[in-house]
Order: sequence, then C-alpha cells, then structure tokens
Amino acid sequence: MELQLLNTLRDHNPIVFNIANFVTVQDVANGLNALGASPIMSAEVQEAETMVQIAGAVCINLGTLTTTQIDQIRVVGKLANQYHKPVVLDPVAVGAVPYRKKVALELLADFQVDVIRGNAGEIAALAGMDWQAKGIDAGSGQGDLVEIAQACAQQFQCCVILSGPTDVITDGQRVVKVANGTPLFQRHVGSGDLLSSIVAAFAAVSPTDVYQAAQVACLVLAGAGELVASQLTADRPATFAIDLIDRLSLVTVPEIQTIAQIN
Repeated sequence: MELQLLNTLRDHNPIVFNIANFVTVQDVANGLNALGASPIMSAEVQEAETMVQIAGAVCINLGTLTTTQIDQIRVVGKLANQYHKPVVLDPVAVGAVPYRKKVALELLADFQVDVIRGNAGEIAALAGMDWQAKGIDAGSGQGDLVEIAQACAQQFQCCVILSGPTDVITDGQRVVKVANGTPLFQRHVGSGDLLSSIVAAFAAVSPTDVYQAAQVACLVLAGAGELVASQLTADRPATFAIDLIDRLSLVTVPEIQTIAQIN
C-alpha cells in the first residue's frame, strides 16, 4: 500500500469539490482541511463547470436529497467525466429508502463513478442483494461482505468501499481489508461522509489508481481514529470527534504503518 500518498496529498493540497449533505458538511470541511486537502462546497448548478475544473476530484453525497440537488449532481457527474476528474459517490440510506435507491441507480446510469463508498446495507442495495438496512446504518444480513462489494464493483465498473468494523475495498477482482478503527466511528454521525470525502482527496493525487487511493484513505482515517480512541479513558463520542480532527492534522506515515492491520 502506497502510504506515502499521505505526504503527496499534503504537498499538493488538492481541491475536493463536495456536493455535501447539510447534516455533516462541517465534519467534511474540517476533516479535509485538517488532513491537508482543500474542501469547496457548492449547491449552485450555474457554477458547476468552474467547480469541476478547479477541483482535483468530486465527492457526491446523497444524504439530504432534493430535486434541485439531483439535477445539479447529474450535471456535475457528467462534467467530471468530461474533464477526467475522479468521482466518489456516497449513496446514503439507499438500502432503507426506495426513492434514494431509484435516484442513485439513475445517476449511476447517467455518468461513470470511480468509487462508491457505503455501508453494507447501501452497497448490497445497489448490487441488488438481500440485506436489511436500518436508516443510515448498515443494518443486518447474512451475505458475504466481500462478495457483496465485488458484485457492486463489477456491476458499476468501479472501485467499491464497503465500510464497517473492517473496511472491504475492491475493484471487482482484487480485495483488500482494513481492520483498523474504533466503535466510536459508529457513535459519530458523519464518519462515513468524511471517509468518502477523504477518498476523493486521495483520488485527486492518484487519479490513475483510485483503488490504491481508496485503500490509503480507509487506512489513514481508521488508523487516526484508532489512535484517538487509544488515548480516551471513557466512551466519549464528542471528544472523539474533536480529537479526530486534530489527529488527522498530525498523523504521520510511520504512525499509520506501525498500527496497520491489512489483509
């Protein structure tokens, strides 16, 4: 795994254009900025082309969909393809809300994404596999997570990150698992959205190998979270969220290498 991409990201300070949801936009902006990327947000379709042109990558989050936003996403996705900018899609709650799944599938037919990042319920829904999602949470099911992720990647011809206690990253054939992390990620709404945006940041500095970018993004965020949790003396979700931003700013390649759990 090319963990030196973390240093490359900090050296290049890539702009990440986020179509964010209003619940977690501040987490995404602060997390990206702390890590060393440059976040920019927009909800205006009239400036879509400029935003795509100046960005190194695009992250699209479906967490608080509106009809106006769907139109914007469609335009942005097509422009990103036109200008060869990596696109990361976060299909929030598509496993629990049929309308969101319908919209996500329509968007995936309209433009090519490079990475889909979701939990088990979301990825299974897109792949057409049985899973009992619960709102924005993964829910439960009996399927093999690697097979679900691979099926989704093959269907949409992209890299897929099925995130959870162990992140599964696949391009449809190759598979890497990142077992780092902490249960506190599940206690902080926005952890997944932040991961999606961080994937876009790494894709911006590794546009020809988004599979590698996805792996490094998962390991850096999971490792940073694990380091924060190891210093807490109690279950403190709010403290964790604040300290995570600090750790993203300070974490080094050697620190991540020391604790990495990859298979």
